[in-house]
Amino acid sequence: MKVCKFGGTSVASAEQIKKVANIVKSDPSRKIIVVSAPGKRFGEDEKVTDLLIKLAEAALNRQNVDNELENVVARYRSIAEGLGLGENISNIIEDDLRERLSTNLEDESLFTDAIKAAGEDNNAKLVAEYFNHIGLKAQYVCPKKAGLLVNNRPERVRALPEGYDRLEKLKDEPGIIVFPGFFGYTEDGTLRTFNRGGSDISGSIVAAAIRAELYENFTDVDSVFTANPTVVDQPVAIEKMTYREMRELAYAGFSVFHDEALMPAFLRSVPVCIKNTNNPEAPGTLIVRDRDHSAQPVIGIAADSGFSTLFVYKYLMNLEIGFGRCLLEILEDEEIPFEHTPSGIDNLSVIIRSKFLNEKNSERIVRRVKEELEVDDVHLRNTDYSMVVLVGEGMRHTTGLAARAASAISRTGANIEMINQGSSEVSLVFGVDKKDETKILKELYKEFFSKVVSYV
Repeated sequence: MKVCKFGGTSVASAEQIKKVANIVKSDPSRKIIVVSAPGKRFGEDEKVTDLLIKLAEAALNRQNVDNELENVVARYRSIAEGLGLGENISNIIEDDLRERLSTNLEDESLFTDAIKAAGEDNNAKLVAEYFNHIGLKAQYVCPKKAGLLVNNRPERVRALPEGYDRLEKLKDEPGIIVFPGFFGYTEDGTLRTFNRGGSDISGSIVAAAIRAELYENFTDVDSVFTANPTVVDQPVAIEKMTYREMRELAYAGFSVFHDEALMPAFLRSVPVCIKNTNNPEAPGTLIVRDRDHSAQPVIGIAADSGFSTLFVYKYLMNLEIGFGRCLLEILEDEEIPFEHTPSGIDNLSVIIRSKFLNEKNSERIVRRVKEELEVDDVHLRNTDYSMVVLVGEGMRHTTGLAARAASAISRTGANIEMINQGSSEVSLVFGVDKKDETKILKELYKEFFSKVVSYV
């Protein structure tokens, strides 16, 4: 039994949904289908989720919502007409949206979640209707009925393991299950949405719950590549990689797969395959627990920008018990997460995503570190750094790899601001100036992949 998730571009139009139906028909083991809200049909188009956010904002501002509501309904109506469906499904969707709009506006966050979730929820209803229309026995199943449980606020939304036993019963349902991604319900019935891209998470949760033989994540690319195709010309496709490698690459900017979505599949060892809705015959990229990494130590190169550095210096820092804890508690008080903490004997740098910083909290952080920790020097560099990451399970067994990477970067004339390698040695991170990112990526690709035709 397989669980298939289809992303926004895969269900953006009637033509795309017809492709989805053909994919499902081609393999009877594709039992549970998880769908996103309709995405962009072309470059300047708007995603349905973005249209729903505008609808929610208009409602919260007590404005007339007729135009925003019609924009959403019109997208679904266009899809329904293209699929040869009658007006009934469009009316069901419009009624659902009006019902959501009539709920209490006092809790703006929960109201917005309910409106946003309408994208996936109503698209699942539409897809199920179409499947039945063409003779595929299917049923829409709401996450609330199925038992996808999430935690209560104020914590960031996450699925609760108690819901897995309930979700497991989906495999016993007749026909094809069409399941909306992106949201779940608390034990008391409150709807909460995952982060954007959360349909990947929903699909992974369902696949783990039923212990699927495979979780197929359909998107708009043939596979995961060793480097960003917009930066490197025709990068090598990755045929097989591990969960940890995919996690590292997703964190560092690979947008093919939501980085939180791997956890449920990883915990129950469900293989994940990234496939292309527009080219379903392509093998895609298989993500598994273990693989043979002897052929190529580095499996991918990625980069992400928008980082700042908090630099702290204090003589004999290494002898001061609790120094690191106190420093990180200051960031915790400001509700700021950190990314990396490279250190020396008397100095420590904390890498922070710049989006969490502003003029006021930056001043407070520097002042508190200076006064409370009595440091010799502290400053916050808001320069737009990029983190260039080499990823590969075989890196830990390869001598001289860091030297090769550093030499490749030096050939570009760029300066390395920071080097960090995690204890697992699956990734090696270089902090560089944003302006040097592209040429560094190209040179690293040349160093590690120029002679590789394909990588398994």
